[in-house]
Amino acid sequence: MKAYKDLAPSLRTIMTPGPVEVDPRVLRAMSYPILGQFDPEFTDMMNETMEMLRELFQTGNRWCYPIDGTSRSGIEAVLVSVIEPGDKVLVPIYGRFGNLLVEIAERCGAEVVIIEREWGGVFSQGEIAEAIRRERPQIVAMVHGETSTGCIQPLEGIGAICRELDALLVIDAVATIGGVPVETDAWQLDAVIGGTQKCLSVPAGMSPITYNERVEAKILQRKSIERGLQDKNTPASAKRKVRSNYFDLGQLQDYWSPARLNHHTEATSMLYALREGVRLVLEEGLQQRFARHKLHEAALVSGLCAMGLTLYGDATCKLPVVTCIRIPDHVMGESVRSMLLQYFGIEIASSFGPLKGQIWRIGTMGFSCNQKNVLHVLGALEAVLIWHGVDLPAGKAVQAALASYAEKKEEFTC
Repeated sequence: MKAYKDLAPSLRTIMTPGPVEVDPRVLRAMSYPILGQFDPEFTDMMNETMEMLRELFQTGNRWCYPIDGTSRSGIEAVLVSVIEPGDKVLVPIYGRFGNLLVEIAERCGAEVVIIEREWGGVFSQGEIAEAIRRERPQIVAMVHGETSTGCIQPLEGIGAICRELDALLVIDAVATIGGVPVETDAWQLDAVIGGTQKCLSVPAGMSPITYNERVEAKILQRKSIERGLQDKNTPASAKRKVRSNYFDLGQLQDYWSPARLNHHTEATSMLYALREGVRLVLEEGLQQRFARHKLHEAALVSGLCAMGLTLYGDATCKLPVVTCIRIPDHVMGESVRSMLLQYFGIEIASSFGPLKGQIWRIGTMGFSCNQKNVLHVLGALEAVLIWHGVDLPAGKAVQAALASYAEKKEEFTC
């Protein structure tokens, strides 16, 4: 019989746009004893998690709970539950994950209308407003932070336009929640989907979501229709059921309500992790956490520019938690990434689609977003680029980052 070795993953400095390093306190929480999903101690924990998620999403919404699955599960749960076949869905695309919204909406039977922006920029409020008024969609689905391009789409004012025309506004905030402001109520966002494996620094496996009474009304309307269509004589063409059982928010909110109607067995250890991860975010303080991400982004960018590297994308809409760098001419991007991993234990990301082989992406997210990691990645990247024959000012990158810290830390208190 083959003998298998003990599991012993290597210790890495993970500077990708996700997953990122996990706070040891979150890993510790995952080791705690399992409770039954209807144990009062566990249901109290569920209620407390919902309370904390309201603070995280900056909302008074009743419904704030996680979907069991990676970030895509949260996106799919919301879209599957609110889109009815034939609904018009407007998707502004400025990177890879806008295309994901399109694919899911099409699978739901939506009439999808897109507007596109060349990768590296975002839309103006006027462009989105014009498209909404022209198309009159039932749903507008948008990405807040595009990790594929390192850009962030401003959302202020878009919710008001959607309310004016009675459209639901669904936002993918997977890359931004816990790292940059996501003001659900102030921006009039109807549904927001987050992820655990990025700025929250929790392992992938849950997707916290929130939605308001406008979304709930559509969910309840569909539930009412479904109950009325239980008659087996009803033709299949008349049935408007939610196309997923697992991702049906109508059933999931019953599970998370005081009724505790059984839907699935909750992912106990992942809920422990989410609760602890969000607790740590709130303990740090949202504004303090946002400032920390800006602090380390500024130091990283200072170092990269001092090295002579060129940033990718429009600087006016740069996503604070992801920095994209153009790969220097005549340099094999994958060779650099491989050497960083092999010799320094550092992982940075490549890209895909039209940017494949053209940029590297460095994440400064959550627990990975710290001074040690920033200085480590700058020193290592400089050394590896010199090894690959790039002529650059040795030593300048780390010095520029140190200067940035010296300047900015006076504004930032731990």
